[in-house]
Amino acid sequence: MASTMQDYPLTITAILRHGSLIYGGSECVTWAGAGNPPRRASYAEIARNAERLAAALDRLGIGAGDRVGTFCWNTQEHLEAYFAVPCMGAVLHTLNIRLPGDQLAHIVQHAGDRVIIVDGSLAPLLAAIAPGLSGVEAYIVVGEADLSRFAGLPADVRVLRYSELLAAEEPGYQWPQIDELSAAAMCYTSGTTGEPKGVVYSHRSTFLHALAGQSACMAGTTESDRILTIVPMFHVNAWGIPYGAFLGGATLHMPGPHMGPDGLVDFIEAERSTVASAVPTIWNWILSYGEARAIDLSSLRLATSGGSAAPRALIEAFDRRYGVRIIQGWGMTETSPVAGMAHPPAGVEPGTAEDVDWRLKSGRVAAGVEMRVVDVENGRSLPWDGASVGEIEVRGPWITGSYYRDPAPEKFHDGWLRTGDLGTIDERGFFQVTDRVKDLIKSGGEWISSVELENQLLGHPDVLEAAVVAIPDPTWVERPLACVVRRPDAQGRAPATAETLAAFLAGKVARWQVPDYWAFVDEVPKTTVGKFDKKVLRARHREGTLDVRRLEHIPGAEHGTEQSTDKGADKGADGSV
Repeated sequence: MASTMQDYPLTITAILRHGSLIYGGSECVTWAGAGNPPRRASYAEIARNAERLAAALDRLGIGAGDRVGTFCWNTQEHLEAYFAVPCMGAVLHTLNIRLPGDQLAHIVQHAGDRVIIVDGSLAPLLAAIAPGLSGVEAYIVVGEADLSRFAGLPADVRVLRYSELLAAEEPGYQWPQIDELSAAAMCYTSGTTGEPKGVVYSHRSTFLHALAGQSACMAGTTESDRILTIVPMFHVNAWGIPYGAFLGGATLHMPGPHMGPDGLVDFIEAERSTVASAVPTIWNWILSYGEARAIDLSSLRLATSGGSAAPRALIEAFDRRYGVRIIQGWGMTETSPVAGMAHPPAGVEPGTAEDVDWRLKSGRVAAGVEMRVVDVENGRSLPWDGASVGEIEVRGPWITGSYYRDPAPEKFHDGWLRTGDLGTIDERGFFQVTDRVKDLIKSGGEWISSVELENQLLGHPDVLEAAVVAIPDPTWVERPLACVVRRPDAQGRAPATAETLAAFLAGKVARWQVPDYWAFVDEVPKTTVGKFDKKVLRARHREGTLDVRRLEHIPGAEHGTEQSTDKGADKGADGSV
């Protein structure tokens, strides 16, 4: 029996139409720095400019399925491209502005970009590799820039100004009918374990992801909200925030290049942002900035965090100092990205230790996503008991089933995406990532979670950053190496040492898990999206460029005795570690 429902395509065009008609007065506000008036454009204006941009791209020969790259900050113009490109049937390819030139060139060539829209301030970075981008036919430069930097390109490669292109067109471009299953956008993974892989999002997957993000179980923003989009628009469609804003009418706050804590705080204070989304590194920067001067974050009703685990000390500090609730979310490039948010369950009193416990979870499975935890050795599904640890696998309408021009069968299991994250899930669908498969440390036959050690170290008042990696050990095969950045403002206390930090950990984790190798560094290396880049730390250790010290004595007992005989003292009554 067939239904009587209309077959209405779920497309980004439908998102644009809804936002510009129903919430035409909502704004995109692009920050121009303290002391300068921000640029403002209504959603109705954004829609008209998107029509002009689509018409201009059409004149340049861009058609259905052609890739159009963007190399831009979070700005009004980037938002216009977010709609113009997919709504005309082409494919939006957001390029990571922080990639090294050779990797960026590889991605542009692999994707087959024909046109790239580039922010004027970033034009020199792109111009440096432009001669090697054989498939790019035109560069469209946003804002002020010296176009002569692109000199030396073939005569048939055009370099154009965004403002002039749009000025030559009239609104009224007729959007084509689009199959909701056709490609809308693409993004490449960060490539921390090999060459970056391309993920291609459909119109349907993007629409459903944006719709899910609007539920109260996720971000739940409305027309009364003003969302500071700190997460880069080049990274997984800015977590779906721009499209969700057009569905719910929330005003978008775009920081442009002003991504330092001073610029972000100035923006929040001036425009009274109500929601902000960023990786823990950014939240930590803002927290440290607040120690240098008084800052006003009182307008924020919600802060979301993702990309890596936010430590307890960070969440509690924002609660205590600013009354800002940080809610963690979890996802990947392959999951569009949001697949869960850690809103506490009903009956939990806000501000209590239990409330923080729930917010420290990686998330609660989002409606539309299925999840399971699988034994990494035999592929068997494990129970939802909050204790059984396995690899997290997911599937759903906004989860990728392959990679662009790279089937990578090892990344999939019976139709499920293998995330590479290890974790648990409980009977209510709250899941906890305990580590990456590649980052687990196997010491003397026992597993140690690097993430758990990092989170505990970040709870020490004198630790600014901490990353833990496995290194070879002659006795135990592998042992944890803790790489620590000391907080510069120790408030008169003696600097943290390996001994004091080991003693701090000894009361919080099993004693045999406490690192006996330590290195103090100026900064933990990070990926282009702000995650700790542990492969760099491993390489530095192999090369001997880390100043590593080994503790001969772990607080509480000699290490050798602990590892072999003292584990039982650290186990619960049920035998769990």
